Amino acid sequence: MADEKATIIDAQADIEGKLKGKDAVVHGRFRGEIALAGRLVLGESARVEAAVAADSVEVAGELKGDLRARSVTLAEKARIQGTVEARVLVVREGAWLSGSVAAGEGTQKGAPTPAPAPVHDRPPTGDRPPGDKEEKPGA
Repeated sequence: MADEKATIIDAQADIEGKLKGKDAVVHGRFRGEIALAGRLVLGESARVEAAVAADSVEVAGELKGDLRARSVTLAEKARIQGTVEARVLVVREGAWLSGSVAAGEGTQKGAPTPAPAPVHDRPPTGDRPPGDKEEKPGA
């Protein structure tokens, strides 16, 4: 992206609307829709409320909305609330993600969004918490 021109939204900007193009870097506030053929970078000071579609997305700031990309990386200070759909998803320690996630080889752009997976307070290990007894038939 260094050799090519990219749209840059600085930290003082507050924009509402549609952003279309190849590459973009957002440091300020943006509300609306982002559709890029290339890379989107949301800096630490970015506050974005949008439906986002791009080839690759790097998030270090805040995003509220639906995110669809081939590759998504959440940095240590990233905060996402919404739906994430990506073939490759990297979540750094410290990142926060609340919403449904579809990631992996089976995830393709344009594919229907799967139903959100149930959220559990504990991992589904099959173990029961202390004091939780399994009912046995005929007991």
